[in-house]
Amino acid sequence: MAGEGAARDCFVCRKHRERGPYLPGGAIAEDDLVLVSHVVTPEVLGRDGTTAYLGHLFVEPLRHAPGLADLTDAEAGRVGLWCTRASRALREAAGAEHVYAAVLGDGVPHLHVHLLPRFPGTPREYWGTQVNQWPQARRGDITAIEALVAKLRRHLLGRGA
Repeated sequence: MAGEGAARDCFVCRKHRERGPYLPGGAIAEDDLVLVSHVVTPEVLGRDGTTAYLGHLFVEPLRHAPGLADLTDAEAGRVGLWCTRASRALREAAGAEHVYAAVLGDGVPHLHVHLLPRFPGTPREYWGTQVNQWPQARRGDITAIEALVAKLRRHLLGRGA
């Protein structure tokens, strides 16, 4: 397990501490172990572009845990629960026909499950983790992300999740 220094230097841990632009629209859902949020727009990270794939969510443990094997049993259960709840919200409130879940862990050493919705009309060649690369994929700026986050949060709260 990584020490305090790794957590202090970790982008995901910093996002959890500082919130602000790293959580467009705020947390979609959060409990004592896990945070569900939307991906940030590229310019927040200092990259070109002002839009992000709408509905690309992260489910992350609040405690610094580099990978799945580093989760406690309680964290693992909660990550799974929030992946399920957020996926349902993407289907029921955002109109996704399918939601992909992926754990890669190559770019940031803090577990974050990617939830990627596939919307109706997405060509088969873009199915899977490349769904966000379709040129006509649903993309939005910070205002669109904030609106979707609010819609997903309301949906989750309305279901008593």
